[in-house]
Amino acid sequence: MKDVASEVDARGITIDRVGIRDLHLPVRIRARDGGYARVLGRVDAAVELPGIQRGTHMSRFVNTLSEWSKQPVSVIEIEHTLRAMLERFAAPAAEVVLQFKYFLAKQAPASGRVSELDYDCAFEGRISSEGFRFVLGASVPIMTLCPCSKEISERGAHSQRATLSVRVNARPGVILWLEELIPLLEQQGSCEIYPLLKRADEKVVTETAYDNPKFVEDVVRDTIVALRGIPGVIGCSAECESMESIHNHTAYAYAEHGEL
Repeated sequence: MKDVASEVDARGITIDRVGIRDLHLPVRIRARDGGYARVLGRVDAAVELPGIQRGTHMSRFVNTLSEWSKQPVSVIEIEHTLRAMLERFAAPAAEVVLQFKYFLAKQAPASGRVSELDYDCAFEGRISSEGFRFVLGASVPIMTLCPCSKEISERGAHSQRATLSVRVNARPGVILWLEELIPLLEQQGSCEIYPLLKRADEKVVTETAYDNPKFVEDVVRDTIVALRGIPGVIGCSAECESMESIHNHTAYAYAEHGEL
């Protein structure tokens, strides 16, 4: 059968990325305790296509990723998968992005009630002649309370839910665990978010936020400082978006540091 995709292309234009997006797969994420969490993964994968080749072989992406999804996944498996893609596609570069929801148990601050909170996370990997690069992404819900509102008001201050999103790049051989990163991020807001709160818990959350007012700028700066303090981190970014309770818009801030 004729392989049209492997035909020589005379236009001489390299395709930086060609592949598939939004492939849904059951995936097992390696946990810090040695176990794993079952998640629904949404995967994007691509390779670099040389200018002399007309097309790529899309079915190879599904074959490779389906094999990969059958084992617990961490930075190690991401690298192995990318190396397999380089070989199968005879490509000079390959990349994969795995997005998923990760659940961690949270204990309410007063009642001690335990419930599960979900976090949007991502594994991003790329391999080329420059080597392998892995970036860990996580988005964490937090509370912010406006310092200006607290300063000028005789009673109360406006507070709201916000999202803190980060991307972190570490040196080869350094493993960053979501179980460690997520609690660190939660500490950067005015207060943490909890899925289950009794009245005593609500009191603690409200008063904690009031005693720790932060702008989105404060959250982002504090987060960059915290991420820079993790051994092995060589680059990071942080974005905080606040769903303002007294405005019909959101407020946001973004900063990055080092190599991403």
